[in-house]
Amino acid sequence: MVLDRYDRQILEILQVDGRVNNQDLADRIGLSPSPCLRRVRALEESGLILGYRALLDAKKLGLSLMALVHISMDRHTPERFANFEASVDVLPEVLECLLITGQDADYQVKVFVRDMDHYQDLLLNKLTRIEGVTGVHSSFVLRRVVDRTALALA
Repeated sequence: MVLDRYDRQILEILQVDGRVNNQDLADRIGLSPSPCLRRVRALEESGLILGYRALLDAKKLGLSLMALVHISMDRHTPERFANFEASVDVLPEVLECLLITGQDADYQVKVFVRDMDHYQDLLLNKLTRIEGVTGVHSSFVLRRVVDRTALALA
């Protein structure tokens, strides 16, 4: 899909304010409401816009500890990876799971937990019990330096 300047402006605005109403969006990009709404719908239907979400404050929900967990697998087979991925997908503490290269690990998993006891339970009773997991290295996040969800559209 080829994006023109209006499409790019729509995407930039929606990434920052997904709740903007169509009239305000149209005013901000210099279109009338009807063509603006048609463009938004076309962007949604094309799959460029995957959805709209509320961003929550983890600390206010009692989730004060974020960890990045590097996980190594014993075998690099599609079945082993599929089993691991299905297992972590059902863990509510897991926000992100990435299959990675360039490290001693196969996966990087981002988790949010209440405290160290909660992390210990997740680690010892869930993550390390997944078949094929041979190594786990945890790093605890002290502070988020850059924390954005908007993609660069330049």
